[in-house]
Amino acid sequence: MIMKLGLVGISLVAVAVGFAATMAGKGQATPKSTASSLEKPMGSETLVVAGGCFWCVEAIYDELKGVSKVESGYAGGATENPTYRDVCSGTTGHAEAVKITYDPKVISADVLLHIFFTTHDPTTLNRQGPDSGTQYRSTVFFKDEAEKALAQKIIDEVTKERIYTDPIVTTLEPLKIFYVAESYHQDYFSKFEKGTALEKMEMNGGYCSAIVEPKVRKFRAKYADRLKK
Repeated sequence: MIMKLGLVGISLVAVAVGFAATMAGKGQATPKSTASSLEKPMGSETLVVAGGCFWCVEAIYDELKGVSKVESGYAGGATENPTYRDVCSGTTGHAEAVKITYDPKVISADVLLHIFFTTHDPTTLNRQGPDSGTQYRSTVFFKDEAEKALAQKIIDEVTKERIYTDPIVTTLEPLKIFYVAESYHQDYFSKFEKGTALEKMEMNGGYCSAIVEPKVRKFRAKYADRLKK
């Protein structure tokens, strides 16, 4: 998330370097991502989307009723088991994405996709707010033709609703492999909200306060009836 540097005064690169140094001090290598398991709870479905920084997207879906799990990760690229730093370079082809596991009896894919298109800006090519690069592109990674058709249907509906003045540029890409991101990225904003003042400073406090928190606050107000108790 290189563009987060000057705009919010907190460097994600510094955090990544600090984390690597900490791990090295413990005699461990900087962790790589791992390919996500195809297993899922009986009766559940999965959806993979990318809409900018995965901290924002994960925080939104994690609070919805019917969603049992949300994983931050990487999809759409060619490099095997990419690291966060690899993806931030913009050279791997991956997007920061989230894999949502949900119960279709409680919340449908239609609703999940509509929330996706109304909680980030799908009209900015390879950019969300201060974050710029193909790793921040807006994408639905479809697992089959039915899911691709559904995503296109939601795009058409949102377009007709005239929510945005500019055309939607979200790409529809086949899901090949979803790599689960490093453990410190999982539940990031949830951990940030629960952290002490010092912990928040060490967790890209400027970015989370200026970018993630306002987005999550708007989502909670707009979809209050769909939030978990």
